[in-house]
Amino acid sequence: MYPTPATAPASVGRLHFPPGFLWGAATAAYQIEGAVAEGGRTPSIWDTFSHTPGKVAGGDTGDIACDHYHRYRTDVTLMSHLGLQAYRFSLAWPRVQPGGRGPANAAGLDFYSRLVDELLDAGVQPVATLYHWDLPQELEDGGGWAARETAERFGEYAALAAEALGDRVALWTTLNEPWCSAFLGYGSGVHAPGRTDPALALRAAHHLNLGHGRATAALRATLPGHARIAVSLNLHHVRPLTADPADLDAARRIDAVANRVFTGPMLSGGYPADLRADTAHVVDWDTLVKPGDEAAIGAPLDLLGINYYTPALVSAPAAGPAEDRHAHGDSPHSPWPGSEHVRFHLPPGETTGMGWAIDPTGLYDLLMATSRAHPGLPLAITENGAAFPDVRSADGLFHDDDRIDYLHQHLAAVHRAIADGADVRGYFLWSLLDNFEWAYGYEKRFGAVHVDYTSQLRTPKASARWYARTIGSNSIPAR
Repeated sequence: MYPTPATAPASVGRLHFPPGFLWGAATAAYQIEGAVAEGGRTPSIWDTFSHTPGKVAGGDTGDIACDHYHRYRTDVTLMSHLGLQAYRFSLAWPRVQPGGRGPANAAGLDFYSRLVDELLDAGVQPVATLYHWDLPQELEDGGGWAARETAERFGEYAALAAEALGDRVALWTTLNEPWCSAFLGYGSGVHAPGRTDPALALRAAHHLNLGHGRATAALRATLPGHARIAVSLNLHHVRPLTADPADLDAARRIDAVANRVFTGPMLSGGYPADLRADTAHVVDWDTLVKPGDEAAIGAPLDLLGINYYTPALVSAPAAGPAEDRHAHGDSPHSPWPGSEHVRFHLPPGETTGMGWAIDPTGLYDLLMATSRAHPGLPLAITENGAAFPDVRSADGLFHDDDRIDYLHQHLAAVHRAIADGADVRGYFLWSLLDNFEWAYGYEKRFGAVHVDYTSQLRTPKASARWYARTIGSNSIPAR
């Protein structure tokens, strides 16, 4: 059932990664765990959203998902056979702290404690993400991320998690893709909680930033000194359609609300002036950002996680037909406050099953730009992968050569960036398992391992075997 990782010695004709380069895979709690009403867990915003008719394709929910809550030992054995060196998972906030307030839930923490022990016994480094979008519904009822209190509660939750697991988990990520939480959750409404107010989206972005700062402080105060703290951002590599000044300004605008709304206060001392100016008619930044907020958000990090799938190609509105679905999903509401007029275009070339352009040069350019902007800050690819319409062959296996080609191209881009000076320390494949793909339900499959959602049978695809050989040799074939 399981592929065996290659252990062949280094050979010529391959692109070798630096010694100690960390190879892993990633998942998220709501996408795989299931058991949404077991062990004291209370509803999250994704439970509510997925059970709202019309919000998720096929009416799918994460109620069972991959049943990882009951099958985690099987999944860890699978990781071991794949040769994974690290596993990036997320804690479900409403499982650890039901309702988002008060003491920790012992049963919920016990699940993650058992998972961590199982990983360590298998020689797989646990990498914990505190927040991958499953806000306790009670906190959303009180205003969610648009309310400042949620940031304070997040810091308290971080301390509870660190106290329970910090003796064994040495790498922590505060937030995963806060852009999606803020601008898809409160702007376009295609993600939970499904709100469509540009002012709330910007407020949510600030409070996610502040929550990151509060969590970082709590982790520093609780974890051993050797522990490392990171954040994972889905940084957009934004390209203008032409060199026309209007298109260049469109790219600047999207870069501000996609990237610098987070990297500004987290890494550069504060919110950029052009972002504030672009969105001054949407939100009063002077009222929203309290004295000391930006200093708290800017607490030093040990690692910056970058999630990358595809670049963004933008223009001013007069440039002709545009693929706005790429920017908005299926919502008529824009996730780009203050820059709703900017047009998004589908770059030429092949696309994944998500309709996203396959362009590894975007990853290379993003890594180099980030390295130049933040010298001395180590980087890691904390998500990268692709959905394709996987089909079982007559031999019973999944020969997903399109996914292998995608991974090869993007790992080659990472290798090139390292060779050109980017300090990239590791790579986490998205995703270990096929899973609940948010508003797409179970339509889209990103996994290196196929999951039959009826039987819960796990079947490694050809890409899993390819990735196992990559890990085993710390290299990919040269082309």
